[in-house]
Amino acid sequence: MPLTPKNLSLPRRSLLLALLGTVAGCGVPAAYVRPGERAVADLSARQKRVAWANWPLYIDVDDADPNRRPTLDAFEKHTGISVRYTEEINDNDEFFGKISPALMNHQQTGRDLIVMSDWMCARFVRLGWVQQMDRARQPNVAEYLDPQLSSPAFDPGRRYTVPWQSGITGIAYNHRRLGREIRHVSDLWAKDLKGRVTLLSGLDEAFALLMQGNGVDITRWTAADFHTVCDQVEKYVSDGQIRRFTGNDYTKDLVTGDVLACQAYSGDVIQLQADNPDIRFVVPEEGAELWSDSLMIPDRALHKRNAERLVDYYYDPETAAELAAWVNYVCPVPAAREVLASSKDKDTAALAENPLIFPDATMRRRLAIARDITSRERVGFARRWNAIVGL
Repeated sequence: MPLTPKNLSLPRRSLLLALLGTVAGCGVPAAYVRPGERAVADLSARQKRVAWANWPLYIDVDDADPNRRPTLDAFEKHTGISVRYTEEINDNDEFFGKISPALMNHQQTGRDLIVMSDWMCARFVRLGWVQQMDRARQPNVAEYLDPQLSSPAFDPGRRYTVPWQSGITGIAYNHRRLGREIRHVSDLWAKDLKGRVTLLSGLDEAFALLMQGNGVDITRWTAADFHTVCDQVEKYVSDGQIRRFTGNDYTKDLVTGDVLACQAYSGDVIQLQADNPDIRFVVPEEGAELWSDSLMIPDRALHKRNAERLVDYYYDPETAAELAAWVNYVCPVPAAREVLASSKDKDTAALAENPLIFPDATMRRRLAIARDITSRERVGFARRWNAIVGL
């Protein structure tokens, strides 16, 4: 199965973050949309369709026909609702720039459902650019959503967002080439790893794990914690400890052996291990970040009820299990574990025991959801981080 992209870092990030600081800087942003101005007449009853924008390679695909998506095909057949599914999200900031002009001008985006990383979802929620979902129409979400993901600080009770897939930002390393285990974030700074370490380039992707290495509670980190991390990373760049900063291309360096240890996403590593069992993923003893890419219904979406029905369909444990077996990220529906465990296929059943798909209690105690970077903090923090990274 192909690698699932989460976030690519593009040079335009700095420009977009500056724009965001202007739009959502201080006080009530000029672009804020009040709750009563977010909805339009819902056409779901007479227009049986929904438009859904997602990331590439982030849904199950038929091995024999890449144009078929089994779970989505089953939804269409069962409900009579046609889904226009587009893999058009390649970067959070890039997609924000694509649809933000419509949202800030109270216009339709042409999409009923979108998937964005939670740190970007936080921005949409603060700006009032997404509609509250009707949980009365989503019994599966209400019953099966992972409690650890159910109430992030930016969206208490998950009223505006629902996790599509979740994952862990931890450390990947080549155990055979390195010749020892990695157990702590500080292990990245060992002398025998000089020039063989990479970090993620995106600010929102990188900072939490590094803070955890310093013993920081990332649910309540401070500006001082952030600048301490920046000071440390600057030193390791200057010393040559860090080879480079990457997007998802860290996987190539790890496979070739150019890099022995790196910041990594759990789902990517599961994919890599299929070809190279020497590659391991570790949740450091200090902890790791648990993140989500979440579904949202944008303001003025024309088919809100259809979108809510589609979201709830993917929270049926049977459907969630089928999806989890393909994408291999942390499943936001823990009940799907029993479905996979009962599979007659040995490889499928084994997925139920993989803690990177269904974290066990021991691992969960070391996972935390980082508080998001506020609009007041973002411009200054991004300026400093991007200067270090070279964006």
